[in-house]
Parts: sequence; C-alpha cells; structure tokens
Amino acid sequence: MPVCTHRGCEQSYDEATNSDTACTFHPQGPIFHEGLKGWSCCSKRVVSFDQFLAIPGCSVGRHTDAPREEFAPASSSEKVEVESVTPAAPAPTAVDKNGTETYGSAPAVATPVVKPAPAPAAAPEPIVEDEDDLSIPVSVGKTCMRRGCGHAYVSEEVSRGDKASCQYHPGSPVFHEGSKGWSCCPRKVLEFEEFMKLKGCRTTNQHLFVGSKKEKVEELVHCRHDWYQTQTHVNLSIFAKKVDAKSAIIEFKEREVSIDLKMPDEKRFKLELPLFQPIEPAGSSFEVLGTKVEIVMKKGNGISWATLEPSEGAKCWTTFGTTGGAGTVGSKVMHLATDSPLYAEK
Repeated sequence: MPVCTHRGCEQSYDEATNSDTACTFHPQGPIFHEGLKGWSCCSKRVVSFDQFLAIPGCSVGRHTDAPREEFAPASSSEKVEVESVTPAAPAPTAVDKNGTETYGSAPAVATPVVKPAPAPAAAPEPIVEDEDDLSIPVSVGKTCMRRGCGHAYVSEEVSRGDKASCQYHPGSPVFHEGSKGWSCCPRKVLEFEEFMKLKGCRTTNQHLFVGSKKEKVEELVHCRHDWYQTQTHVNLSIFAKKVDAKSAIIEFKEREVSIDLKMPDEKRFKLELPLFQPIEPAGSSFEVLGTKVEIVMKKGNGISWATLEPSEGAKCWTTFGTTGGAGTVGSKVMHLATDSPLYAEK
C-alpha cells in the first residue's frame, strides 16, 4: 500500500477508499524558533519534539504519494500557543544566528573568518641629541651629561678639543625580568654594578656639559584657590606646588590683592583679585609652603564677607558667635554695610 507523503499524515492508504477528506495534513513546512516548534501554516507552537509530531494537521485533502515540496524554514512573529514541557527532544542538526533550528539535514559549512594581518609596528622615533654651545663656559670637574660617559671637564683643550672623545649610550635604560641594559644596544647584564660599567655604543668628539642655549618660554597656569574667614581676617589659599618663595610677589591694596607666583618648568600664576570688602594692607601677610601659598588679609571693618570678590547677586552672609552688638561680627543679627546690595531691602 502506498504511504501518504503529506506532512503530518505519512500513513498508509488504499487508493480505492481515498477521498477529498481522507487526509489531514500540514501544507507548509516546520518552523523551529527560540526553542519553540510548530508549522508555518498554523499558529500552534510546542516545546518538545514529541508534542510537535502530535500537532494535528490544519488542512484536509486527498492522500498522495507524490514527492512533497520542500519548504525552507521560516520565522514567525505571530502569537503562538505553548503547551506543557515534556521530555527533551533530539538535538537539532543546525541552528542559524536567529535561533532557527533545522532537523534532518547536514549543517552548513561555516565560512572561515579571515583575520586581518597585524598592522606593521610603528618605526621608533629618532633620538634627538643635544649639542654643547661652545660659547658657554664650563666649570672644572663638571661631568658630561651623556649616559655612560662619565668624563669630568678638565680644560677646553682636553675636554673640548680635537682630542676629546665621548663614548655614551644615546638610548634609555631597560630593566626587564632581572636583566639590565640599554635600549640602544643588545648587551644585557644581571648585576646593577655591571650595568653601570657597560661601555657606550656610540662615540663622538664632543662632550655634553651645558647643552645648547634654549629660549625658555614661560607658561601661565591656573591654580585652584579657596578661602574662608574669621571674625577679623580673610584667609586665601593658592594651591601651587614648589613656589619660588624668593620671587613670589603679593601686593595688598585696600580693595584688591595682586598675586604673582613662579614655579618650576617656567610655570607662572598671576591673579589680580578685587575684594568684596576693604582690607588693611599693613595688617595683611602671606606665607609660601610646599604645596600652597597662604594669604591672610585683615578685614577693614567688622562685616562678614558674602563672597571673596564683589558680587551684586550675593544673598547670604556668614556671621560668627552668638553675642555682640547688633550688626557686627559676632552677633546673631547681620549688620549690612551701606553699600551692600541688601541694605536697600531693610
């Protein structure tokens, strides 16, 4: 007896009893997506493979033994019905990137991924070497600044003449996993004392005692500053490291303080700061510390400062203590100066 080739039927039948309603089947192919299984022609979806095989056909027709049309797996975004989970089904033979599973066919051969060739390493930057300005005098005993040379200046004839010879390392030290050497030559040693004795790999007839004259360019920098006040003074901190105390200039005026600070590497901080209230210049001072400059300004009156600089938008003042005459520092009630923006609102 022939076997029906319709999907979901696949039963033996007798052509003598075959009719237009004898076969119940699925006219379209299966769809497996994100773990759910069903047929493209109907909406029911299940989890296990056994439940999938038991889904009744959604179309009615005659049995046939003609070769059935193969359908490519399809995806579906329609609402599906999920039944309870039963024992796990056989593993799919292939799963594409969208989660669609395929059964009964060989998995597609993966396209080999061709990795791009690594980019060629950048060429090392050339070493720019300084040369001595022969017009600059050198003190006797000054050591050559080139790495690995160690020659001490004797005289112009000996240390700067035609007989002078500087053997040095133009590169930098390299310490790696216990070995020590220079980036400019291949020799490596283990002991630091031996490293210090490594002879230079380059030779020139000029030592480097003072270098060339280079025009120094001064850089104006910004330094963070903060302030607080007491009943009698305003303390201003300029956070600047290694300020040259000898060259520091701070000038006090009644309504302004002028600040000029010099730091290493040609850095400089300058500030002309107008003040919220008058100060007494004679009673003001400053001190240069390692990481900041402390400026102490004596108040010219007993009024608390709302801001460090003049501000028309100031709405809040600080008062001190719990006693004192109405309106001075130390009172519960703030006393406003006649030029205060809040004075007119009293």
